[in-house]
Amino acid sequence: MARELERAVVALVLDILDAELVPMPGWLIRPGKAECGGQWPLVQEIYADLAGGMVLPDVMRAVERRDVDAPLQRPGEPPRILEVDEKQHFNHYRARTFDFYEDTVPLAFPFAEWRARSEQKTRLEGGGFGVAKPPLFPGDEGRHRQRAFRDALCDILPPNHGFLPTLRIADFEVKAWVFGPKAREQMAELLASRL
Repeated sequence: MARELERAVVALVLDILDAELVPMPGWLIRPGKAECGGQWPLVQEIYADLAGGMVLPDVMRAVERRDVDAPLQRPGEPPRILEVDEKQHFNHYRARTFDFYEDTVPLAFPFAEWRARSEQKTRLEGGGFGVAKPPLFPGDEGRHRQRAFRDALCDILPPNHGFLPTLRIADFEVKAWVFGPKAREQMAELLASRL
């Protein structure tokens, strides 16, 4: 159901914004020191906090490759990243990342709502959602910490590479209507409040 919801959100956003998908930006696939540029000290701080004081390597290993839900671009505008955040994206690790950049990075989502949802959650998803992800995130809840770190990177880095702020839409915002007859109207209203 999560993938269907993500696909429905992406299709609606592309349609409403008259946008098209563009290639995944290389600087976000495996961001290290060069890709982070002037944000490298901030990225290092966030990583150290999430990884128990470990030091982030200057160059990411090939296995650290990541993807996003939809890099997109409207005619006449810079590109932007669209992310559809399901419940596993909201937890205390994600809340901690916000402390580092809430007032310094432009965002295209309701920051206070994302923080509140992340702080309210008391139980993390188990199974594959929380497995260790060595070497960057070894130990318990490694995948939760990795996801929080990657979400932070996706917020922080785009403006430094000429992208518009990352647009985030949460499943809890749309799941009641995204497959309904008024989905296009409701998504247009949500986007108007964000862009």
